[in-house]
Amino acid sequence: MSRQNYLFTSESVSEGHPDKICDRISDAILDAFLAEEEMARVACETFATTNRVVVGGEVGLSTREKLDDFMGGVEAIARGCVKNIGYEQEGFHWKDLAFENHLHPQSAHIAQGVDNDGAGDQGIMFGYACSETPELMPAPIQYSHAILRNLADARHAGDLAQLGPDAKSQLSVTYRDGKPVGVTSIVLSTQHLDESMTSDDVRAVVEPYIRNTLPDGWISAETEWHVNPTGKFVIGGPDGDAGLTGRKIIVDTYGGAAPHGGGAFSGKDPTKVDRSAAYAARYLAKNVVAAGMAQRCTIQLSYAIGVAKPLSIYADTHGTGDVHESEIETAVAKAMDLTPRGIIEHLNLRRPIYQRTAAYGHFGREPDADGGFSWEKTDLVETLKAAV
Repeated sequence: MSRQNYLFTSESVSEGHPDKICDRISDAILDAFLAEEEMARVACETFATTNRVVVGGEVGLSTREKLDDFMGGVEAIARGCVKNIGYEQEGFHWKDLAFENHLHPQSAHIAQGVDNDGAGDQGIMFGYACSETPELMPAPIQYSHAILRNLADARHAGDLAQLGPDAKSQLSVTYRDGKPVGVTSIVLSTQHLDESMTSDDVRAVVEPYIRNTLPDGWISAETEWHVNPTGKFVIGGPDGDAGLTGRKIIVDTYGGAAPHGGGAFSGKDPTKVDRSAAYAARYLAKNVVAAGMAQRCTIQLSYAIGVAKPLSIYADTHGTGDVHESEIETAVAKAMDLTPRGIIEHLNLRRPIYQRTAAYGHFGREPDADGGFSWEKTDLVETLKAAV
């Protein structure tokens, strides 16, 4: 029997966090390549520091000539991301930053395995779902994301123009009888553009948004608040701290409530199982929970480079299952083709849907009409029920 009464903490970071800027740029470049050719290959990394953005990695289109022509638009994509996030400060400005492009054609040795429908790399991938929120996500990470997303929406709308793009949140959630019931502490650090603002001033601005985000009754008189606990936070983004693609993988997934595999997601096309198989594992775990087979479910998949079939499928219901794990493993393998090609086709991943995943989590989102977040659908419920 797992613990039923405990505290658990997760954090999130905003779209203006240095690492998330890099994730956004890498995914925007990926989207541009996929909009050009659905079979495009992309493994794009971004580095950002004071007034400088550098991109590098491997990319591929159907011809070298087409690739060379396409490279000319990469800088505009990066600057557009920085502008949209809202950086127009002295140390990091979308118009003035120096830009370097070190993208190059994909290695032929890697391409040969992927061209034969094999996995783009070896690795292990995890998916997780639980019944503690409507989105079937762990509450601490889901609400940490929601706080920052609501503040960002208000900032973009002009209602919080005194705040900057860079921010972090953290919630410590109380569980009783295995269910989240409240928060013992709230941590929020947010960039502010008015240097005269104190921590108390910032709290007065953000507290109503936080209270409106969290469920009723979760905040009590005993809840500890730590808003900009170090004091002023005026210099934000890559001017304050360098950023890299793929450095917030726990923020991207389950906030530490479930395992994470060996790789990050952003900047990788769906032939890279680091991304596509992690999406498939979440899709399967979510459908298992939605089908009522368990209150919590972890799915692990593993792959070898150039090999299409997964090497293993593992399910764990953490003692909450109404169906034995071995039956779930058999059922998910029947319900979905878990080769890279099968995942890509089932979830329709060869389309420009990735820039929107770069901030506020890859999971726990509403499926979009254009196919974005297709891995959040629960359309396998009846198939799984029939399989067991």
